[in-house]
Formats: sequence, structure tokens, C-alpha cells
Amino acid sequence: MFARIGRLFRGFLGLFISGIEEANPEALMEAARTEFRSKMTQYNLALARMAGVAERLKGQVNAKAARAQELERRILANHRAGNMELAGTLARELQELKADLGTDNQELKETEEAYDANLRQAKLAQREFEDKVRRVEKQVSQVKIKEAQAEAATALSSVGFKMGDLGDTMKTVEEVLQKRFELSAGKARVARDMVDMEKVQEKENETLALEQNALAEFLASQGIQSAPVADAPASAKEIGPKEQ
Repeated sequence: MFARIGRLFRGFLGLFISGIEEANPEALMEAARTEFRSKMTQYNLALARMAGVAERLKGQVNAKAARAQELERRILANHRAGNMELAGTLARELQELKADLGTDNQELKETEEAYDANLRQAKLAQREFEDKVRRVEKQVSQVKIKEAQAEAATALSSVGFKMGDLGDTMKTVEEVLQKRFELSAGKARVARDMVDMEKVQEKENETLALEQNALAEFLASQGIQSAPVADAPASAKEIGPKEQ
């Protein structure tokens, strides 16, 4: 029974985690980045240890090569001096040293090759991971766009919008505007009709006559003869029969 409860609990937990993952793909991506950086750190440490082995082997090879050159000089010097026993001892030591040097050179070559191969593999893994991240980011962006489009389409379909639904409202607006236009036009006509155009014309003629008289007086004071002014039109209609 406890085993069944445990399986059920793990099942619910898995569903819960799956739901969180589906709702938060960015969090999954960040977790993947963190995991990749952790693995790359461990990988780089291993590469560093391998590089350290290669450097140590280089040091051994260089030291043994220098020792071999020194032994060769001593062997020749002792041989010329007739110290054959010492020359033989040194020659045996040189023989063993060259054997070790050959082994060290082979190990150095293999270590360098392994280091280069693993370094290329690390760089390739880095590029592949970055490519995957870019593809996933693009996919996430596309999914968000599609989800937004789907939400908008759902909202529009739920509203059931039709132009005919606004017919009554638009008709009311047109009627209100028509009434306001008619009222304003009527007020403007009343105001226009109340103006006595004859009095306006009479006032204008009187003003013009005063201006012309003022001009004539000014010109006379300056010794300038003014041109004759045409008679102003009658300021008001005559009442009754005209004189013969």
C-alpha cells in the first residue's frame, strides 16, 4: 500500500513539475544554462590538469635532453683522455636516458594530442549549446506570438462584434446632430433678419461723408485743391412723390 501511495505521490509531483515547466520555458532554459556552465567548469578543470601533465612532461623532456647533451660531451672528453671505464659508464647512462627520453616524448605527444582533441570537443560543445539556445529562444518567441494571436482571436469570437449592432446608436447620433444644426441655422437667420440694413447703409454713407469733409479741410489748409467729391447716395428712401 505504501508503495502504491509513493507511486501516486510521484505521479502527482511529476504532473505538477510538468505544468510548471510548460508554463515557464524561460526558467528551463536558465536551468539548462546553469547546468551547462557547471559541466563546462568541470571539463575545463580536467583540461587544465591535462595541460599541467603536458607541461610537466615538456619540462622532463627538456631537462633530459640537456642531460643527454652533457653526457655526450663528457663521454667524448673522457674517451679522448683515455678514461675508458668512466666513458663506458657515462655511455650506459646516456643509453638509458635516451630510452627514457623517447618514452617521455611519446607520452608528451599523446598528451598534447589528447589535450587538443578535448579542447576542440569543448569548443564544439559550446557552439552546439549556443546554437540550441538560439533555436529555443526563437521557438519561445514564436510560441508567444501564436499564443497572443490565439488569445486575441478567442476574445474577438467571444464578443461577436457586428456593425449592425451599432445601427441604433449611430442613428441617434445623426438625429442629435441634425437637430443641433437646424437650431443653429435658425438662430443665425433670426439674427440676420433683425439687422436693419438701411440704417447700416445710412451710417456707412454718413461716415464716408465726414471722412471726405475732413480730407478736404486738411488739403485746403495745405493749399491743395481737392478733387470734387461725388454726391453720396441717398441715405434713406424718399417718401411721397418725387419733385418735378
